[in-house]
Amino acid sequence: MLHILIAPNAFKHSLDARRAAEALHKGFSQSRLDCRTTLFPIGDGGDGTCKLLHEKLAGKLVTITVSGPLGKPVEASFSLVEDGKTALIEMADASGIRLIKKEEQNPLQANSRGTGELILHALEQYKVEQIILGMGGSATVDGGCGMLHALGVRFFDQRGKELEPIPERLQYVERIDSSELNKSVLNSNIKILCDVENLLLGEEGAAHVFGPQKGASPAQVKILDKFLRQLSDVVLKVTRKNMADVAFGGTAGGAAAGMYALAGAQLVNGIAYFLQKTGFEEVIKTTDWLITGEGSIDEQTLSGKAPAGVAWLAKQYGIPCIGIAGKVPLEPSSAILDIFDVLLPINHGNMSLAEALVNTEQNLLRTAQALGNVLAYNNKNN
Repeated sequence: MLHILIAPNAFKHSLDARRAAEALHKGFSQSRLDCRTTLFPIGDGGDGTCKLLHEKLAGKLVTITVSGPLGKPVEASFSLVEDGKTALIEMADASGIRLIKKEEQNPLQANSRGTGELILHALEQYKVEQIILGMGGSATVDGGCGMLHALGVRFFDQRGKELEPIPERLQYVERIDSSELNKSVLNSNIKILCDVENLLLGEEGAAHVFGPQKGASPAQVKILDKFLRQLSDVVLKVTRKNMADVAFGGTAGGAAAGMYALAGAQLVNGIAYFLQKTGFEEVIKTTDWLITGEGSIDEQTLSGKAPAGVAWLAKQYGIPCIGIAGKVPLEPSSAILDIFDVLLPINHGNMSLAEALVNTEQNLLRTAQALGNVLAYNNKNN
């Protein structure tokens, strides 16, 4: 009996990783393949990663009211794991784009303060020693300034006037005062799980790449990039840490770079951390096939995304890996084919993106059923 390890990432704007895994499992169960499946949904720092870690590590959930991305109160949670010594915090819970309507999206006005309030609550009320921060799905391009403001950092213009921690005002920042940064932050270990390699500035930076995803117009993208450049220059003078050069710094609208420079956070590869913490390697050793995937498998997948992380690990153990996605390249590069033995698109027929998103679950099920039948036929003839 074949052992199939089903380990998808979330299918963005459609299914979280667990529901994607369940749809694939259902498809295999309806096929002619005699197999057993292990469901192991994965995350790389994107929205939902900390929820998966919470489940795997049997965390205790804490819910409080914090500031939402546009200042309105929202309820947000974090998870306590490892005997209460570590807090898992999902930025999207407090500062996520899913918390605001599409017509309200405005990264010039949005900030990450609520995430900072979650961090502060975990440090002060629960005395945690470590913060694990997943930054996917944020509504912000604020360089982490909202978060840092909640932790005690203050920002001033050239006249010495304190600035509200939103990009529209922070583009005029000339001085930063971190003397009131909460001492518990300095005494803790903050790790940020990153799923993109983008730097802070430029055409491939936080404003240009992620700004439009969060509702920024072309004119606003220019303002956001100017703000992040100004912030980086001021921070360099204060801390001698270069936000613009740090790998993964563009994560979550530059929040990773800001937390690195002003709060001493470590920026780590999200999928590598996830796999190590959840014991994934021990599971993959026992499997015959790995099935992974996400909304799109392309060149960006190779830059820290979850499917590439598990596919690479499968290669180390000689296990064939099938990548399933809503969209795959017509002509995959040799780098992609080096780690994925097979790439399968799940969409059938001529449909719009909106239709594809609505039908993701059914399309995953149908693709897995067809794949199971192919594997069954192959087994029968070998």
